[in-house]
Amino acid sequence: MRRLPVYLLIDTSGSMRGEPIESVKVGLETMLSSLRQDPFALESVSISIITFDKEVKQILPLTPLDELQLPEITTPESGPTHTGLALKLLCDRIDSEVIRSTPDRKGDWMPILFLMTDGKPSDIQLYREMIPEIKRRKFAAIIACAAGMSAKTEPLKELTDDVYSLDTVDSTAFRSFFKWVSDSIGIGNRSIGATPDLELPPPPPEVNIVI
Repeated sequence: MRRLPVYLLIDTSGSMRGEPIESVKVGLETMLSSLRQDPFALESVSISIITFDKEVKQILPLTPLDELQLPEITTPESGPTHTGLALKLLCDRIDSEVIRSTPDRKGDWMPILFLMTDGKPSDIQLYREMIPEIKRRKFAAIIACAAGMSAKTEPLKELTDDVYSLDTVDSTAFRSFFKWVSDSIGIGNRSIGATPDLELPPPPPEVNIVI
């Protein structure tokens, strides 16, 4: 069975402390529960989680859904948001974890990237340098979410056309967002091999499309 690699980049900077990050955890549990009810996803989806604040860490290497245990997600009291450094680590992980197709074998499906932030990149120059590197690695979809009223959508639009926003950062909003993520991945399993343009389902009311 070919794998569908799904990379989640989650902003854990100081403003996510408290209820927002706890709500993200609730949302992630919702996503995993939904995906595990999909037999095809259970066989093919592998998930990685990279967190970024003043440090950037891959807290979950690419792991099959049926073996996945959510790691602890922590947030610092304050500090910068190193989104560019997170994209750099993502490129390294993609290069080492994703199996590319060759004339002799079928590799993994094109990966899917979900990036969530509640602010803007502190390392904007590196962030912009990494955008062509990300695009060169041919994702089936890059979906960015600006969470909360302080999140800036303009840098995200430089990375992808698929930018969405959450007005609130409570458990209801994050649960809806991650349930929608799981629906997107489920659709991806069936169509991703045919086209690099993953068709996303309509977002729920809590998730706004950024034009």
